[in-house]
Amino acid sequence: MPLPSNTDSAPRFPDLRGKVVLVTGASSGIGAAAARLLGAQGARVALCARRADALDAVLADVRAAGGEGIAVPGDAARDDAARALVAAALGRWGRIDGAFNNAGTLGRGGPVEAQGDADYDAVFDVNVRAAVHALRHQVPALRAGGGGSLVFTASMAGTVGFAQAALYSASKHAVVGLVRSAALELGREGIRVNALCPGVVATPMSDAGFGSPEGRNRYVAATPAGRAGTPAEIAAVAAFLLSGASDFVNGAQILADGGFTAA
Repeated sequence: MPLPSNTDSAPRFPDLRGKVVLVTGASSGIGAAAARLLGAQGARVALCARRADALDAVLADVRAAGGEGIAVPGDAARDDAARALVAAALGRWGRIDGAFNNAGTLGRGGPVEAQGDADYDAVFDVNVRAAVHALRHQVPALRAGGGGSLVFTASMAGTVGFAQAALYSASKHAVVGLVRSAALELGREGIRVNALCPGVVATPMSDAGFGSPEGRNRYVAATPAGRAGTPAEIAAVAAFLLSGASDFVNGAQILADGGFTAA
């Protein structure tokens, strides 16, 4: 069942208290829910998204609940934005303990033969290039601090094929490949890297991607849970992966899809 909106009833991860966590794609949907939950858990959050006004609103929610954070507006697909986010967190708190790299896009979709170079760039720049930039700048900071946890939002579409969404599916398979490879390289340095793979979640991005409530309902009907997930439910999994409760979880694809891919 969905998590209560009251953060007092949210799962507790005591060891997140005082941790410094980056969150990208933090202005809405899963990223905003994660920012609020992490802040409520006592983490210090550095938030990044392109829409500065929406990002400021999420940060205001974090602070209103007693959390501590900063907003660093920017496009996660750009290397300078990834660098600036890390630099801002280091400048404010002197270290980084983890990151929820959640920025993503569905792209235009449609028949595989109709996908052009511009479609490829639009999807892979945000979904894959941003992940490469995140690893480039976050890993040295975590290494300097003795380790930590990196969580990347992939998708159930990164574990199976998806008709009419070939580029999106391919980009999320690429994220999973980056995660598994990075986990092999970094595990002995105390840096864990995992992929969080949501299914159908009720967010503005998914609503736009499905095009209509009927489009989303077709996928919901194929989900054993019988409903779409909520951003708060996915955020809770991200918080678990960022916490010490998941210390033996590394290089994993954690599906939170209501059973969609179980068939």
